[in-house]
Amino acid sequence: MIEKELSENTAHTLTADPESNIFVTASVLLEYLFCPRFIYFMNCLCIDQNEDKRFKVLKGREVHEGKERLNIDYLRKRIGCVGKEIGVYMASERYHIKGEVDEVLTLSDGSMAPMDYKYAEYRDTIFRTQRYQSIFYGLLIRENYGKEVKKCYICYVRSKNLLKEIEIKEKDFAEVQSMVDEIIDITQKCYYPKGAKYKTQCIDCCYRNICV
Repeated sequence: MIEKELSENTAHTLTADPESNIFVTASVLLEYLFCPRFIYFMNCLCIDQNEDKRFKVLKGREVHEGKERLNIDYLRKRIGCVGKEIGVYMASERYHIKGEVDEVLTLSDGSMAPMDYKYAEYRDTIFRTQRYQSIFYGLLIRENYGKEVKKCYICYVRSKNLLKEIEIKEKDFAEVQSMVDEIIDITQKCYYPKGAKYKTQCIDCCYRNICV
């Protein structure tokens, strides 16, 4: 995944246009993290990438639709979960973000945390896309519930429901806000952003034939 450097100062100074009616979802954030030009091709040129045909996307949706059937209460108890809500849709007009969180957990210390399910195996690291997606959900929870969000959790279904914890700091929320601001900026101004830093990503990109 690309390594787009966002300084802490920049992250705090960028804010979404208050007049904008654009709302960014977690899936759009993932496209941006893969390559900012995805936003240009999808939102400005309206060129579809036909993601519905991809096996992993379809399987991922199946997992999300059936996540309430997974019995992982023992994992929730281990992290001090005292309450949960499943499939919670939220939006924030302040940050222009919206989405459905797999699970909203209430922890024993009074803080809250998102739980995200991945139809994937854990590969010895939490990918950048997965990390920022979870932080995105954490920001939604903080804005809608008014509770502190210090952690988020990812459940890797294909690794026997392995649960991984991510610590969230204020600068992480600021970085997500900055990314959302840039997504909105690209969409509104239709400018052509820089592409992915690592060109090996371009090999399987659905836009490689039109990207210059």
